Amino acid sequence: MQELKVCFAGTPAFAARHLQAILDSNHEVVAVYTQPDRPSGRGKILQPSPVKQLALSKSLLVSQPGSLEPADQHEILAELNADLLVVAAYGLILPGLFLQVPRLGCINVHASLLPRWRGAAPIERAILAGDKETGVTIMQMDEGLDTGDMIHKVIVPIAEDDDRLLLQEKLADAGVQALIHVLDNFSGLAPAATRQDDSMSTYARKMGKIEALINWDQAADLIDRQVRAGLGRSPAYSFLGEGRVQILKAASEFSSHSLIPGTIVNARKDVLSVACRDSVLQIKALQFAGKNSMEIAAALNSHSALFKPGNRFTSDVIVQS
Repeated sequence: MQELKVCFAGTPAFAARHLQAILDSNHEVVAVYTQPDRPSGRGKILQPSPVKQLALSKSLLVSQPGSLEPADQHEILAELNADLLVVAAYGLILPGLFLQVPRLGCINVHASLLPRWRGAAPIERAILAGDKETGVTIMQMDEGLDTGDMIHKVIVPIAEDDDRLLLQEKLADAGVQALIHVLDNFSGLAPAATRQDDSMSTYARKMGKIEALINWDQAADLIDRQVRAGLGRSPAYSFLGEGRVQILKAASEFSSHSLIPGTIVNARKDVLSVACRDSVLQIKALQFAGKNSMEIAAALNSHSALFKPGNRFTSDVIVQS
């Protein structure tokens, strides 16, 4: 096994898992790239990314450019004399000239089975689409959007109750193993990388607020996917009475009824059932605007009038007269 000098580029916790794996391996991390600190919380205080926090705890050189386009960024990377740049959920575009700087190029840890779900939100899109499996692809980076040759792939099944956070953890576990396997066997695996079939590609755009708004006039299993896909980043939401309610956990139940979609069917003890198209959604956890999340039993106990059967969730605020 050839020991490699690696630069690492990543930002969120998913990326930090991969940085830690390299640090625990026989390979050397010579520098870390991560996005600039971002304001967070009610006080909008600048917060370092999980990758930066880990890097600083290990006394690694940290770089946080706002862009990698300037020529001086290429020169800085060249001076590090790294064999390889490893990218995992970095969030900045790597220009073509930058990709050419490391001796062995740049590889990316992508959380899908490419060419399916190229783009920024592969985990959410896999859940929304009802995919039965996803995975991790280690690819050689080029100037396209996740279009590079594939070095190694690992399949990860998607369970019926997997939400974005659970699936992200499974993919992080798989990605760590896949990345170290590639680094340990790079000289043999990289030359055998395979091209992607562009005709099979799909695009994983980020979920926007409008996609998180629940349309109750669809099947409950589709709404359940929407809930699971949005957890932790773009929570599914609806309006009840004069307020917005985020739906954090739910399950679908195929049950016939004659109610208008969005109507509360049952609200007792730990059960909140809402009518959908030819089915019912069982809401298990929710969150009111500006409040902490709560299990449905606590919500029903504290807001019994709001959740009275016959009241209706809608796509807009209903002002009571």
